[in-house]
Amino acid sequence: MNQIHHYLNGTTVPGHSERFTPVYNPATGEQSAQVALASADETREAIASAEQAFAKWSKMSALKRSRILFKFKALVEAHADEIARLISSEHGKVFSDAKGELTRGLEVVEFACGIPHLQKGEHSMNVGTGVDSYSMMQPLGVCAGISPFNFPAMVPMWMFPIALACGNTFVMKPSEKDPSTPLRLAELLTEAGLPDGVFNVVNGDKEAVDVLLSDERVQAVSFVGSTPIAEYIYATASSHGKRVQALGGAKNHMVIMPDADLDQAVDALMGAAYGSAGERCMAISVAVPVGEETANRLREKLVEKLETLRVGPSLVDGPDNDMGPLITGDHLEKVKSYIATGVEEGAELVVDGRETAVDGADNGYFIGGTLFDHVKPGMRIHSEEIFGPVLAIARAASFDEAVSMINAHEFGNGTTIFTRDGDAARQYCEQIQVGMVGVNVPIPVPMAFHSFGGWKRSLFGPLHMHGPDGVRFNTRMKTITQRWPSGIREETNHFTMPTH
Repeated sequence: MNQIHHYLNGTTVPGHSERFTPVYNPATGEQSAQVALASADETREAIASAEQAFAKWSKMSALKRSRILFKFKALVEAHADEIARLISSEHGKVFSDAKGELTRGLEVVEFACGIPHLQKGEHSMNVGTGVDSYSMMQPLGVCAGISPFNFPAMVPMWMFPIALACGNTFVMKPSEKDPSTPLRLAELLTEAGLPDGVFNVVNGDKEAVDVLLSDERVQAVSFVGSTPIAEYIYATASSHGKRVQALGGAKNHMVIMPDADLDQAVDALMGAAYGSAGERCMAISVAVPVGEETANRLREKLVEKLETLRVGPSLVDGPDNDMGPLITGDHLEKVKSYIATGVEEGAELVVDGRETAVDGADNGYFIGGTLFDHVKPGMRIHSEEIFGPVLAIARAASFDEAVSMINAHEFGNGTTIFTRDGDAARQYCEQIQVGMVGVNVPIPVPMAFHSFGGWKRSLFGPLHMHGPDGVRFNTRMKTITQRWPSGIREETNHFTMPTH
């Protein structure tokens, strides 16, 4: 059985805890490997490695750090197909989706390569007579990242490239469900010239996480995952004096106005709801058509599209399937239980994905695209994040009712509106209490030079990920105000006869 271990000081390090957990191929249900779960002592060893490397790395010029990241970017691009296959084989998303994930992660690396400009600070002359002030953006020290299973490449690359570019060292704790990709990225960082100990990977569970949250040598923690865990991460790490950005759950709504191009909206909704089997924090899981006619037409077109949705293995010869399996058997059962709950709560189950069969993959974790109609606020399938290919239609009688429905929700991660009306779109962007908003864009994930983050219980902490907030999060500001005494300059050139 293939064993997956840790990465410390520029090399693979076997785990010594004697605790392992299985890694599965979601398309077959077969165990493909087992990953070592780090003990508290092993996690502290990784922190010590990063702490020792910090002194030299933080003093390296920003330009030299940037050049290493440029080399890393080129290496990831050269190995893109290999990495995408790793993602698909452990996560289950189709190959083209895995390539897209890697591309979005690389955009953050590209942004981080501009660190000589991003970390310049500010300067003011003569804030008082003969007094100047300037600021420094200095690195924090050891930073830690805890990433989820759904984006084993992109989410780690939201975290560590900017942290490293700013002069910090890093300990990455990936999901134990699909751990191979972050380890491969660590190898490529070393190949790019990153000094040993600057980037370390520790595989583990809560035992490792709690060390990262409490060890005084860790200065900052980044997290993406469910809201209950995000809240725990934020509270625990903050109580130990760390700065924290913890991104939690989501329930993203798409408003479809009566004037929208419905074919465009439906095509966008299919990808946003069912892409990556709905295992995205930015997935659209609630469609909010305004008006009964809009809702009826939307439902009819969605049913037609769902009849053609290709569900199957993530790695195939020929064209990709539209949707692969879910990550684990346990998660498959959880999604199925939500569908049963929706029926019990009185929502109309229009298309039941539980009835989907995939030829030759009886043991894979497959479920088809599912569609509910007449979903009401207060139902669990509206209030809770399902994290699967389940789309709910929640009808609204008016624009104002749609906005009120979304603003009343506890999550405020992403949302979008489809309309031809510029006034409606402008009002929506102003009134909606959500952190990331799209207009005729189904998944409004910001580009790397902007920052990613939601509102309300979708984010704990004041700073978002990547973009300008990413630089602010990974540095601390120091402001210097200085004045030098005048009149003591020594004349060094004498052209007259010296006298005494």
